[in-house]
Amino acid sequence: MSARMGYQYVVLRCVPRVDREEFVNVGVVLYCQNAGFLEARCHVSTERLTAFAPELELDGVASALATLEAVCRGDESAGAAGRTPLGTRFGFVSAPRSTVVQPGPIHGGTTDDPGRQIEHLLDALVR
Repeated sequence: MSARMGYQYVVLRCVPRVDREEFVNVGVVLYCQNAGFLEARCHVSTERLTAFAPELELDGVASALATLEAVCRGDESAGAAGRTPLGTRFGFVSAPRSTVVQPGPIHGGTTDDPGRQIEHLLDALVR
């Protein structure tokens, strides 16, 4: 049996109109310090978002999600040097913001496989 490790995660939300506080879940970011794991997984249902907010620029949502994925990977192009600690990068992507893509509250749990856990969260909370 593998050792269970603690992790933290946030659900990424598309908030087309910040003033209305309505959103659609579009991704998950999972951070597991003990496993050296930080990843963002996204799934955008264009049909759902178009029905929810017809005026929404889907390219902008895709761009924002791609930037968050790049920060998690440590891509220099996203302003997150590869040497930046994972916890610092998770802090950046989980910080509240008033943009079209926002993180929800931080939640936690335990797992023996962070890669499998993020897929489970994506299936349960986004898809």
